[in-house]
This record gives sequence, structure tokens and C-alpha cells, in this order.
Amino acid sequence: MLLYVHRRIPEIFAYCHSAYGQPSVLFHGQYIVSSEVGPQRGDPVGPLLFCNAIQPLLNSLDSELNLGHTDSVSLDDPADGVAADVAQIAKVGGDMGLHLNTSKGELIGHSNFSTSDALLQSFTRVDVCDDSLLGAPLFHSSQLDKLWNGCCDDLARAAERLRDIGCQDALILLRSSLSSCKVLHLLRCAA
Repeated sequence: MLLYVHRRIPEIFAYCHSAYGQPSVLFHGQYIVSSEVGPQRGDPVGPLLFCNAIQPLLNSLDSELNLGHTDSVSLDDPADGVAADVAQIAKVGGDMGLHLNTSKGELIGHSNFSTSDALLQSFTRVDVCDDSLLGAPLFHSSQLDKLWNGCCDDLARAAERLRDIGCQDALILLRSSLSSCKVLHLLRCAA
């Protein structure tokens, strides 16, 4: 991670080296853990450091559509092209210390689509009409209703729980963190 910062964003290398040049010691009850790999969860610069490290890999891929959002990558191309890019991600990512989590991989396609690539076959199969990308449905379908119902359920549960705290605190929580951002995102993307 520090090597990629030094190569690509040398202006922030001194800061990143001071934060990540030595392992962090984490305490949990009686346990002491040495954190030696990657940024700390919650570190505001962590996503930048991760994305900076994988950007050269994403740039090397050949798929016509190649979207990366922190540790999620979406590819679209004919099946052979996607398979080659997924193999490239697995190989180069592995060399970087990143491992492809095939249990979270999704292969989105029509019900009659098939592939002979073993790695793609290990991904969860999702029909094109039932999928969403970054919390928004790809098409107007039952998936939109499912996402809306989920948002409504979350907001109803939050409203019930907010009754137990002060009005001002409840308003701040509702405005800033309890699903209202998800609702706005869904409204913008599903229009």
C-alpha cells in the first residue's frame, strides 16, 4: 500500500508512512493484536489508500465496462472477456495480498446464459431482472419493489426505536444516518 502511495501520490507519502510505517497495537480486553496489513477500519484515508493500490490493476483489465467501488468490481463484456479479467484480478490481486472472495461474486445474466469458465461458475447466479448495483436496481422490476420495501421496513423500525431517545437526537440520527440516504439514493437511481 505504501509503495503505491509513493509511486502514485508522493505528496501524501510522508503522512501515510507516519501512520502505517509501523504496525499498530490494538487492545481488546486481555488480548493484544498487532495490526500489520492495510488501513484501519474507520480511517478516513483508508478507502483512498486501498483504491490507489488497486487502480493499476483495474486499468489493466480489458472489459468494456469496468467499475470499481472500493473492494467491489463490476465487469461487463462477452463471457470470455469477463472470465479473463476475473482471472487477472485473482492472479494480480493474490500477488498484492488480496484474495478474490468468490462467495460474494455474482454472475448476472439471463436465465438461458451459461459459461464454461470454472471461476465464473463458482459465483452466485443472479437473473438480470433481479439484480441491483450499489443499492439500486438495474432495471424496473420486482427488485425495485423489494428494495423499496426494505427501505420502508428499515425506516419503520428506526421510527419505533427513535421514540426512546430525545427529539433532537432522534432528528439528527434520522436525518444523517438512518436509511434516509438510502431512500434518496434509490429515488435518484430508479427514476
